Amino acid sequence: MVCCLLSMTGSGFTSVPPTQKAVVVVPASKVGHDVLQPPVPKNEIPITPVKEKEKVTETITISFIGDCLIATASGGKQAGSLNWTASHRPASYFFEKVDDILKSDDFTVANCENVFTDSAFTPIKKSGRAFWFRSAAKNAFIFQSGGVDIVSIANNHTGDYGKAGFLDTIKALENAGLQVGYNNLPVLVEKNNIRIGIICCDLWGYSHYKRTIKQLKDIQPDTDIQIVYFHGGQENIHRPEEWKKSAARKIAEAGADLVVGGHPHVLQPMEVYQGVPIVYSIGNFVYGGNRQPENRTIIFQSSFEIIDGKTSVSYSIIPCYVYTKIANNWQPDRIKDQDEKNRVLDFMHGNRKLPY
Repeated sequence: MVCCLLSMTGSGFTSVPPTQKAVVVVPASKVGHDVLQPPVPKNEIPITPVKEKEKVTETITISFIGDCLIATASGGKQAGSLNWTASHRPASYFFEKVDDILKSDDFTVANCENVFTDSAFTPIKKSGRAFWFRSAAKNAFIFQSGGVDIVSIANNHTGDYGKAGFLDTIKALENAGLQVGYNNLPVLVEKNNIRIGIICCDLWGYSHYKRTIKQLKDIQPDTDIQIVYFHGGQENIHRPEEWKKSAARKIAEAGADLVVGGHPHVLQPMEVYQGVPIVYSIGNFVYGGNRQPENRTIIFQSSFEIIDGKTSVSYSIIPCYVYTKIANNWQPDRIKDQDEKNRVLDFMHGNRKLPY
């Protein structure tokens, strides 16, 4: 469990080393050749400085990006759509304006809300307004080329084409060199001697926190850091529901070091609860499901530092656009205007009603 938190909105933090006491060395008197020297008084005996035990420090930085829909509705390829763009642009196009950030961290985690398959599966029927999203298996490499390492498929769209489509999606992502997490399979990774467990899960109602906590307890003996990346809540609202806040806090109380949420397709503010950062909605990122989605998102970076077995966490928020043209060009970019950045940051910290 994280023992302290430094909240940041810019670059990382600098640790201040403990004050070291000065050691004064008193040399012995010079010894002459013809004079017998008296013993050196105790208070003048040379002091040999004791070398302070070196502290063992390990750090790791993980970036989180929001809902990614690397597809077009029903697998369409109409001109200008994401699927069409993927056929006319290199895989690197989609993340190229932010990949310097995502490639310089230790791990980047994304949520994938579509099926990757080359088969013509029949979509699964759903009640109410239904959308089905799929694209070619090769498009899973879009994640890999952009610096993404871990993908959650615990959401309401990776089952759009049934179990066969779900399994094809896992295969395509793994073939692209990505680690995949879903409701029954946490992602376990290790770097810099730090073992990280990421639970990717649905959270559609308050009681669902219980199964998440069970998974959390299962991985705690084998991991140093435990993160929950959940999918749930109401779409298109800028404030988390009270049940979702209560559920996320229960997860934090159970030992999670970081809790990040998705699904609303817009940003929702974060909080720090008992030393644990909770981001209730991280919004969209590369999002092929809408020509004009809300055009604000973030990259949420969390840095974990372990010093002699004690863990601290800092975080930074990088405000971004979801797209950079009049309509969605499927290419997020960081926001450069300082006033616009500040509006996003103020919103994420609960000091503003909207992020724009």
